[in-house]
Order: sequence, then C-alpha cells, then structure tokens
Amino acid sequence: MASNIADFLANELIDHFLRNSAYSPPATVYVGLFTSVVGDDWTGTEVSGGDYIRKAMAFNAAGTRHTHNTSLVTFTEASALWGLVGWVGLHTAESAGDGMAWGAVDTAKTIDDGDTAKVAATALTFTFTPTP
Repeated sequence: MASNIADFLANELIDHFLRNSAYSPPATVYVGLFTSVVGDDWTGTEVSGGDYIRKAMAFNAAGTRHTHNTSLVTFTEASALWGLVGWVGLHTAESAGDGMAWGAVDTAKTIDDGDTAKVAATALTFTFTPTP
C-alpha cells in the first residue's frame, strides 16, 4: 500500500511541529476497507453493513522513513456483499473518528457474503517519501 496522509493528520502534524500545538495520537489505530478511492479529504466509500467493522492494527517501530503492520488482521466474516475493496484507510477510532492515512491495495478483491477479508502481516507499509 502506498501511503497518503489525510488532510486531518497533515494539519495536526503541521500545527504540532510548527505552531507548538498539542497532538495526541490515538491509543489504537484501526484499518478500514473502502470500495472507492479515499483521497486526502477522506471522501471515499467505506464498506458498511454485512457485519463489517474496522479492525485494530499495530505497527513496527519506524526505520528509514517507513513502518509495516506487525501481524495478520482478520475481519469478521461478511454476511452480505461488501463490494470490490481496492483501498484501505487508517482511522483514529473503531467507528467515526478521523481518517489519518490511506492507500490502494495491490490487488482489489470483491468481498462477498461468507468471505473473510484479511490483511497479511507487513502488507501495509506507511512511508514518508521526500519530495525532490
């Protein structure tokens, strides 16, 4: 997953580093599945219904501007069609909350009734890429 920082997190980081404003990161980061491109303004379509719920995700310590998720994340078995999942987003809460980062998956997959979506360990890479 290529990582893109959402407007919410970008603004929080800018204010934190350049304006000395407090920023408290979430105690838990949650991964959500999307059926349309998320975008920095967080306008994508997140899966809903069919027993869908975001899942907690942990990350390794950063090194050389990137990190990976630490373990396999398994979503609840879908009890309805979730649709063609092509994007993931990192959230500050299990429901509602703010979007922090997003990216496209390597291979989009339709999650149908009875399917179980999984995110493999180290499948999500969060990277800060310097701009030339």
